[in-house]
Amino acid sequence: MLMRTDPFRELDRLTQQMFDGTLAHPSVMPMDAWRDGDTFHVEFDLPGVDPDSIDLDVEHNIVTVKAVRPPRASDAALIAAERPRGLFSRQLFLGDSLDTDHLTAGYEGGVLALQIPVAEHAKPRKITISTGENLQAINA
Repeated sequence: MLMRTDPFRELDRLTQQMFDGTLAHPSVMPMDAWRDGDTFHVEFDLPGVDPDSIDLDVEHNIVTVKAVRPPRASDAALIAAERPRGLFSRQLFLGDSLDTDHLTAGYEGGVLALQIPVAEHAKPRKITISTGENLQAINA
């Protein structure tokens, strides 16, 4: 019996596993991050994701973002499937210089945007220098 083989079948299967997020192996979401003045900005690309499926957690200085893009509901044979589906996950390890208690988030146009203010203790400040008589008063 002659079997027809598809030389790209295994490659397609491996690619599908790599791009489809599962609980064991979530897909990565692209991210940009920058500081503008006293605010740290982070944007995650999540096009086609239902905002209700986005889970944003902060624990200590770790921000965890999870989202789900569900599989297609149709039984139609796909011609091309390059957009990853399934679970997406990303963790950010933030320094102590950011105030995660005042983190804000918004989702618009397929982009999840976070704004994290710089903590007060991490902002530059002026220190008054004592001289002459003021120095003697401090030492007394």
